[in-house]
Amino acid sequence: MEKTIKLTGRIDSANAAETEAELVKQIGEDACDLVLDAAELNYISSAGLRVLLRLKKAHNGFKIINCKPEVYDIFDMTGFVEMMEISKAYRELSIDGCEVIGEGANGIVYRTDPDTIVKVYKNHDALEEIHNERELARKAFVMGIPTAIPYDVVKVGDYYGSVFELLNAKSFAKLIISGELTADEAAKESVEILKTMHATMLKEGELPDKKKESMKWAADAAKNLPEETGSKLIDLFNSVPVTLNMLHGDFHIKNIMRQNNENLLIDMDTLAMGHPIYEIAGVFAAYIGYSCVDKNNVAEFFGITREQADTIWHSTLKYYFEGKDEAFLEEIERKAAIISYARIYRKLCQKSVLEGEKKLQYDYIRNYLAENVPKVDSLAF
Repeated sequence: MEKTIKLTGRIDSANAAETEAELVKQIGEDACDLVLDAAELNYISSAGLRVLLRLKKAHNGFKIINCKPEVYDIFDMTGFVEMMEISKAYRELSIDGCEVIGEGANGIVYRTDPDTIVKVYKNHDALEEIHNERELARKAFVMGIPTAIPYDVVKVGDYYGSVFELLNAKSFAKLIISGELTADEAAKESVEILKTMHATMLKEGELPDKKKESMKWAADAAKNLPEETGSKLIDLFNSVPVTLNMLHGDFHIKNIMRQNNENLLIDMDTLAMGHPIYEIAGVFAAYIGYSCVDKNNVAEFFGITREQADTIWHSTLKYYFEGKDEAFLEEIERKAAIISYARIYRKLCQKSVLEGEKKLQYDYIRNYLAENVPKVDSLAF
């Protein structure tokens, strides 16, 4: 059982004993996980801190929430944040009327003013995700990857958000739409970032292993394919070498921002490690795969034309595999498509009902895999 009690005003040597007695009275004799809400606490002295230490020893599930910045600083300076779970009160932020500049599986990115963007997470209880993404962004930044690091956590209605300082930054999608960047130029500059990222080698276990995740795509997709095709699909995925390359995991023109002629990556919560073919497959999915049936999907998501999306995909291959001939690039496209479609197919197979566009996607991808898996001997390059 969890019990929440509010702390108010000041807790110092003048009232510490009285406060402790009142808290013990409110807690009662029943065992409980104790939460102290410090939203109305203005100051706490060493006498008050000793009260909290005694309560912490008496209750295993003990935490302090909603601390004002000045109170949190006291806990921080005295080392209490290392001894117990203590969290700040989060600044409230409104996104009413704000421009949406990006959206991914985990959140929506808004521009709140010329200097600032906020990524609002779709999960109500996203604090762990937010802190994880911040650490991943810091890790990537230290390793030389051009990325933006969030500097604050805020409440947006019932959700949480990460705040980034991106002065007048525009996504590559916006730059293409405005004509400031061609699709080919966007692909070329994207590949520069991609190559830097893929050249960054990690330690084993430092980030999630993309191969482990991908084997789930293959196993679930294989169940809905002819036995021989499904078996070979699993063998192909299983034979992809385990490598330590850093991968972004959601690399596309909405997650690349230009600020003062510098290109920065955002949405770092999908960072992983593995063979670069997984990233190439993700790029294929973004510009081609998810629009395999409805060619307008790419326009609805990115705001660019079908032709521009095709250009970005093919130019990405051209610049990433610079100097390779058309036959090689076509083979890479087939490998990327198989990985991409296996992932999408898995999601479709998990739906209880398939109709409309989803049914058309299911049929298209099933036919593609049945036709192309037998033609490929390896998914790596």
